[in-house]
Amino acid sequence: MQFPKVAFIGSPQFAVASLAALVEAGVPVVAVVCQPDKPAGRGNELRAPAVKAYALAHNLPLLQPVKVRDGALATWLRAQGTQLVVVAAYGRILGADVLHLTSLGCVNVHASLLPRWRGASPITRAIAAGDAESGVCLMQMDEGLDTGPELARVTVPIADTDTTATLETKLAAAGAQLLLRSLPDLVAGRLTPLPQPMQGLTFAPPLQKQEGRIDWHQPARQIHALIRAMQPWPCATTAPPDAHGEVWKVFDDGLALGRHVGDVGTIVALDNDAVWVATGQGSLRVASLQRPGKRAMPATEVLRGMRWPVGSRLG
Repeated sequence: MQFPKVAFIGSPQFAVASLAALVEAGVPVVAVVCQPDKPAGRGNELRAPAVKAYALAHNLPLLQPVKVRDGALATWLRAQGTQLVVVAAYGRILGADVLHLTSLGCVNVHASLLPRWRGASPITRAIAAGDAESGVCLMQMDEGLDTGPELARVTVPIADTDTTATLETKLAAAGAQLLLRSLPDLVAGRLTPLPQPMQGLTFAPPLQKQEGRIDWHQPARQIHALIRAMQPWPCATTAPPDAHGEVWKVFDDGLALGRHVGDVGTIVALDNDAVWVATGQGSLRVASLQRPGKRAMPATEVLRGMRWPVGSRLG
């Protein structure tokens, strides 16, 4: 088939899979748009979005607008000969001038099973909520926040070992395949837009650092989901015994639930390199801990180094 000229709009690593799929399939990508470089790390050095790196490596026309609703973006896309706009995790709200730039409109590769988890952090929210599955929806965009009608979807199970990073990789690949598979039918007008139902609607607002703080009163399985959801950022955290303001990062190496009895947050047993912590329902195996400015280490090693025995309380 003759592919339309595509403008691709996205920023993080998740979006690269869809952009790469288009390029490798021979789809003419005539424009790439991503967010501006942003300061990151301890040195606040400017870091380019992953999509920018891919675009530069493949000599694709690139724009990083500071403003997206002043008309300049739509003018540039039109000048590139854009016939279809594809969006994946851009992180900005596009204006009507971009959404209705062409007769094919603007489609979004969204990492959730809409209407569940509309918004900026659907992958993290799905894991933290204990969802059994996630997926990707190809959506015809409108001026709302992930409110447009659905064109196609694919479902992806969430494993007990999935973190935000691993699930993002799975969903990125699934979304890229869904986009390519749907593109011929989209261009031919064979996809029927299905309005999203209101039943099952949930929102995924931007993640805040303090959301990683563990409440040991929660059930062990729920805490385990939080630990996985908060990787790689901001990581799950807890206050150690006699913390004096210190906050530790908490990691696991797989779901392990126990029946140890003890006060909530108490270290109730040691297990090789890991420790068992009492929760509001059952106990949870914690594989490693990380003190501020240190590397992550086996949990038992950290506790012994601090001379905190079984019976010490976290949080």
